[in-house]
Amino acid sequence: MTVTVGVHRSNPSLYHLARLDYLQQELAPLGETAEFHHYADGTKTGGYLADGTIDFGGTGSTPPITAQAAGHDIVYTAVSAPRPDHGALLVAADGPIASVADLKGTTVVLAVGSWQTHLLAKALHQHGLSYRDDLTAERPAGDEAERLRSGAIAGWIAQGAELAAARRTGGFRELIRTTDVITDRSVFFARRELAVQRPEVVAAIVTALQRADHWAAAHPEEAAAIAAADQGGETADWHTALSALPWQLEPATAEFVAEQQEAADIFHRVGFIDRPVTVADIHLPALEQPVADAIARAANSRAANSRATNSGATKGN
Repeated sequence: MTVTVGVHRSNPSLYHLARLDYLQQELAPLGETAEFHHYADGTKTGGYLADGTIDFGGTGSTPPITAQAAGHDIVYTAVSAPRPDHGALLVAADGPIASVADLKGTTVVLAVGSWQTHLLAKALHQHGLSYRDDLTAERPAGDEAERLRSGAIAGWIAQGAELAAARRTGGFRELIRTTDVITDRSVFFARRELAVQRPEVVAAIVTALQRADHWAAAHPEEAAAIAAADQGGETADWHTALSALPWQLEPATAEFVAEQQEAADIFHRVGFIDRPVTVADIHLPALEQPVADAIARAANSRAANSRATNSGATKGN
């Protein structure tokens, strides 16, 4: 069997996994091989799982909810620890927007359908406003910083290296930070058939993912240089952004399901999804322990490698 993992630039864990050999190393003892399917838009992950293009993928918090609402038979596998400094809704430092309430009737640029929709919808909901009715959500065109400074748009949700660059160059104020509204986790999900019939394969993928995360955490300069060369931007901004990530996976637990259910209820209320969903329907409690064990295996592997390296250095002295 060949296991196909979806990769897109917006998910740094998968992005680095595709550049390393960890996945093949973990799948080989199970008699499996690995392939990566690269694509640009993370919101397509649910559809690619449904039509068999990929077996496993990862995004922010919103795409699995929209995938479930579309009837795709997916299940949660693992999530990242919260990412408190991953993104923010920026407004012009000297502009008229002083509070979330001031966004009513304005245009905000964001990656529609991503975790950014969750952030904005929940923040508006907390202030009695509607994502559907009270502002215009517009997709990025690449000139958001300039448009925000000129007043052409009222807000821009930036993340990663773009946010680091905006903070470095100045001229903006952070109206909403992710940590104030949502946990903003990376979320990994798979085809139900794979998760139910081959949980050991899912566990192997999670081990490889956690090993890739450990690599990125231990090599921030190299990871930043790779991202800058491939995706553009300044290496220093990528270093800042990547260093702020937790690089730690967790099982998808009941606590996480509650977070997703709150988002799903808001999305249905404002019409972002056309039917209510019960998030628990795509949560497999039986998968929690295998995933926890997989994460522990990656940690043990890192510790063993560290001991071997230190031992070699001591002998060399």
